[in-house]
Amino acid sequence: MNKLRKQIYTLLLALVCTSILLLGGITLGQAQPPIHTEVVEYQQGDALLEGYLAYDPSSDQQRPGVLIIHAWKGLGEFEKEQADKLAQMGYVAFAADIYGKGIRPETTDEAREQATFYRSNREILRDRAQAGLDYLKQHRLTNSKQTAAIGYCFGGTTVLELARSGAEVSGVVSFHGGLDTPNPEDAKQITAKVLALHGADDPAVPPEEVAAFQEEMRQAGVDWQLIAYGGTVHSFTNPKAGNDPAKGSAYNPDSARRSFAAMELFFDELFQ
Repeated sequence: MNKLRKQIYTLLLALVCTSILLLGGITLGQAQPPIHTEVVEYQQGDALLEGYLAYDPSSDQQRPGVLIIHAWKGLGEFEKEQADKLAQMGYVAFAADIYGKGIRPETTDEAREQATFYRSNREILRDRAQAGLDYLKQHRLTNSKQTAAIGYCFGGTTVLELARSGAEVSGVVSFHGGLDTPNPEDAKQITAKVLALHGADDPAVPPEEVAAFQEEMRQAGVDWQLIAYGGTVHSFTNPKAGNDPAKGSAYNPDSARRSFAAMELFFDELFQ
């Protein structure tokens, strides 16, 4: 009888300890900074824009700011999720709006029309990106001397153009963005460090465009990096891009993870 009681006691003790460990793990896993988010309106000339701001409000200490530029369908949930993630990492994150308040393409044709307009009018594209950077820098929690701009697809093209404009930004990161520009000589105005994260099999950015970008950076003496991910096509960071590389755009979880880690290392260097 004593032996049976001892076995029952041991079993109960093991169950209690396991429960404590599980509850502790849940608590630790859920421990996240209390992120403040808000939709904000701002201006670029006469254009009314609507962006998304995220930061940890628990401290009044200034911190680096990260500007996020959307893909060709405009500011959406993906960019907001990235802003939230960056805010949890300790940055002031601002997902900017290039197209304007209420302009959120729903179809591929609508997205192509908007993206083509801005790609064909690089000065307007740069001005819209600069307006977002200005908003970010003016926020009370942003260290205006430590800022970065990241962008996805169309947004990757945009942050590179922002750098080519000579904008005062510490660094820019292009995720599967177009690397071309109508004015390669403008690269001489770049003061930012540049990181291009590229799908090696991206049909939207052919090898000759990659080579031209590399030569542009070399000739301008830019501090630049380009990382090409093998077996990877366009939109590799976006889970909604599907999983069929034959279509030219597809999510690649390994390349998404690796590129995010590359961005983190880049930020560590920028903001040390």
